[in-house]
Amino acid sequence: MFFSETLPLGLVPKARGSTSNATGRFERLARETFIDGWDAEVEESVLRTTTVDERVRKILTRNDSPDIPFDRSINPYRGCEHGCSYCFARPTHAYLGLSPGLDFETRLTRKPEAAQLLAREIAARGYEVAPIAIGTNTDPYQPIEARDRIMRGLLEVLAEHNHPVAITTKGTLIERDIDILKPMAAKGLVHVGISVTTLGSRLSRQLEPRAPVPARRLKTIRALSDAGIPVRVMVAPIIPALTDHELEAILAAAATHGARAAAYIMLRLPLEVAPLFEDWLATHVPDRAQRVMNRVREIRGGKANSAEFGTRMTGEGEWAELLHKRFEIALSRAGLSKRTPPLRTDLFAVPPKPGDQLSLF
Repeated sequence: MFFSETLPLGLVPKARGSTSNATGRFERLARETFIDGWDAEVEESVLRTTTVDERVRKILTRNDSPDIPFDRSINPYRGCEHGCSYCFARPTHAYLGLSPGLDFETRLTRKPEAAQLLAREIAARGYEVAPIAIGTNTDPYQPIEARDRIMRGLLEVLAEHNHPVAITTKGTLIERDIDILKPMAAKGLVHVGISVTTLGSRLSRQLEPRAPVPARRLKTIRALSDAGIPVRVMVAPIIPALTDHELEAILAAAATHGARAAAYIMLRLPLEVAPLFEDWLATHVPDRAQRVMNRVREIRGGKANSAEFGTRMTGEGEWAELLHKRFEIALSRAGLSKRTPPLRTDLFAVPPKPGDQLSLF
């Protein structure tokens, strides 16, 4: 089912981050729905989450961006049921012929052969080990992971090979995998970033409708930290004129719960995300909508978004510089570092398979 850019009255879905299902930018035709009074179950169809298997030949994705500290990543899923209204990954759904709006959070794809593909790729002759980032696009611990266990399969392969990994999530399901992560952390092979956008449960439910509430994420930081797993709190994204005032409180709370380091990322609104997020502002915080977007344009050179390397993560201008200074001061007061300890690569080894000749040394 397809929907118009703004859903008709009565079809605004509950527990979803988007109020729109605008047709993807690569589609030739736009479809529109309207209420004719005959379909009594239309709202239920809006809310249902569906998944399909995606068969891929490779699981490692390479990048050469100067803004991020890794050159390879894995995305077990496309789309994310957390439904974060601000998610910069939403435009990727357009490549599937789907909407970056509700389709992104209700029509998901999974890669069931991810673990087998990873084992093959990192065992290939000539493979050079370096940390793999997981969770940089869509969350590997979104709700469907409880059923599909694709992320757990990936961790089992990484642990078997002593391969370093950096995980980013706002999903508390990561606690399920402490039995794998704890021994990896003892070897210096893993660190975790936990995203916290706000400490307010009501605002969180509006911004990130199917993600765990902030207080529960702080408990996850504590659980991981108690297991010896280095945790960095990710204040991401910072939404100007809406959540920026919480920066110091979030860092202090994360430090109290055992986080070792912290980082922040400014709100990014690429392509379809900008109109989707403006719809969200108009729906949930209409009194602040104009102020938020004015501030966003101020730090993005007069536009809703800027993809310039070097500033796309932090913004630019006087307000962005002031926020950075606030972050540095709050970081010091909370006793946090900017980075977690570097991950080890010297332990990497491909485990022998049955029938392999063992080394003499």
